Amino acid sequence: MTTAPHGTALWHPFADMSEVKAEQFCVTRAEGVWIYDDRGRRYLDGTASLWYANAGHGRTEIIEAAAAQMRELAAYSVFNDFTNPRAEELATRLAGLAPVDDAKIFLTTGGGEAIDTAAKLARLYWARRGHPERTHILSRGSAYHGTNGLGTGIGGIEANRTGFGALLPDAVRVARDDADALRETVERLGAERVAAFFAEPVLGAGGLHPPEPGYLEAVAKICAEHDILFVADSVICGFGRVGTWFGVERWGLRPDMITFAKGVTSGYLPLGGVVVGDRVAEPFWRGTGGAFRHGATYSGHPTVAAAALANLDVLERESLLRRADELEGPLHEALRSLAGHPAVGEVRGGTGLLGAVELAPDLLAEDPGAVPRAQRAVRDRGVVVRPLGTALAVSPPLTITESEIGLITDALREGLDAMLR
Repeated sequence: MTTAPHGTALWHPFADMSEVKAEQFCVTRAEGVWIYDDRGRRYLDGTASLWYANAGHGRTEIIEAAAAQMRELAAYSVFNDFTNPRAEELATRLAGLAPVDDAKIFLTTGGGEAIDTAAKLARLYWARRGHPERTHILSRGSAYHGTNGLGTGIGGIEANRTGFGALLPDAVRVARDDADALRETVERLGAERVAAFFAEPVLGAGGLHPPEPGYLEAVAKICAEHDILFVADSVICGFGRVGTWFGVERWGLRPDMITFAKGVTSGYLPLGGVVVGDRVAEPFWRGTGGAFRHGATYSGHPTVAAAALANLDVLERESLLRRADELEGPLHEALRSLAGHPAVGEVRGGTGLLGAVELAPDLLAEDPGAVPRAQRAVRDRGVVVRPLGTALAVSPPLTITESEIGLITDALREGLDAMLR
């Protein structure tokens, strides 16, 4: 831990700065699945930073691709008719990988911007089609859709919306794994007033909940029946995290739009975007919809695009999507070995290289700060995991080995033991 006797000027996201300001965990370098603090101690990165280091840390191929691009054309806008070779190449490549007909790619600088882009585009699409009354956006309880304005309004984590007012009055949340609840909500509102339904394939920041069998297929069918745009939020699930390029292929889904970020560059540079299917793109690309007056300053940034292309090369060359398939079982089994621990209430996983250990209800009732205390106890034993509500989440780089997965569960067990003592 780095101690700052005079405090810090850095305001940390999702942090109580009254606690953080005097003591911080300072990461100074990283390599493979390992990170190092400012005292030289090594930790296994059990979270791939914030879900994104899919290809692992210190990949020279990605670093060199970005550096080479900066020497040629570091940055330039793609507004209006401007473009650059790397942005064009990346859009073409992503469109070819996407499970969407005649896909178009709208690039942003992160997942939050991607969500706001998709939400605005969903509403504008209906307005251009002569149905401006279709403004309601539906989402799942416990869903996380970023912290931009519209994403906060759409999201299903109540604590993330508290205090900000009505950022999106026409946002409605339904029970997270109940397709009938979606159908009932559509019927109550009237399908003619609903623009889109947003869904994460696996609920991430809301506690890491894989979907119930058949749920995603059922809600996609409901959307199709009622002519509602289906938007898959694959910011966490994409680029190998659940074993496919965009996550949704695992369930045979073909959404109208897919939001992505994180693993598209393995976090080496900030990038997000929206895969837009032909149906939604059509009025804007065939001359009847006019300009989509929306976009990020750094959309199509050539250096970021070069890093993404190099990252996609790594994912393909090393078959890391298949690696996620191979390791999801061993990770789940390893975490399930903790199921009998007195501090553990539930273990979730088995869908991609993701897992969560829910703390026992009596422990949480006795100690509201049990989750962050447990996270620090595990970190003291050399493994970084993520506190998520009432659980500890695991999402390591796709390059992790089975023996390194064992180190994660060893540290979890020892940390929980120490916390109980």
